[in-house]
Amino acid sequence: MDRREALRMSVLASIGLAAAGKAGAQSGCAGDGTPAQFVPKTAPDPQPQIDDIAKYPRCPYCGMDRRQFHHSRMVVHYADDLADGTCSLHCAAISLSLNIDRDPKAIWVGDNAAEGEPRPLAAADKASFLVGSKLPGVMTARSKIAYGNAEAARAAQAANGGEIADFDQALLAAYTDMSADVARIRKNRAERQRRMMERQGQS
Repeated sequence: MDRREALRMSVLASIGLAAAGKAGAQSGCAGDGTPAQFVPKTAPDPQPQIDDIAKYPRCPYCGMDRRQFHHSRMVVHYADDLADGTCSLHCAAISLSLNIDRDPKAIWVGDNAAEGEPRPLAAADKASFLVGSKLPGVMTARSKIAYGNAEAARAAQAANGGEIADFDQALLAAYTDMSADVARIRKNRAERQRRMMERQGQS
């Protein structure tokens, strides 16, 4: 199995949508497939991982600044050369599930084994992820931090706890945590909006 097919099967297995996609294809309805509002909006790019923060400054799913979250950012590169630059594995998982008709040919993630800001990108399928450590997560209560080599991941684990996972396992963890994470994010945003309205009422 080549890398492109492995990535595709990983996504299908993690979200359990293979059967749904097949049923949709057989129905023949004009609206089948990825709805237009979820199609990546940037122009096709054969190398979206190069200068990715300039190309994709904000996450299309949550609006967060990808430069601020350079250490957790991801780039999902689809077979048609469209790409989504996201802030985190959480939002990359959303991209992969919404774009079920697009095969991902490469997925990139911020490499926390490297120094500097922004962190360089590493191939997600070759990275080691530290899941559930004391390190803070991005868009999730259970952090999932990527390292370009296993040695750096083990060193981070020794200092911060957590479990070492490959990309397939980390993606599955992201989908497993999705419901609780979305509920928490929604609650936090509602609370921020309430406080902002209170401040406006006092001014």
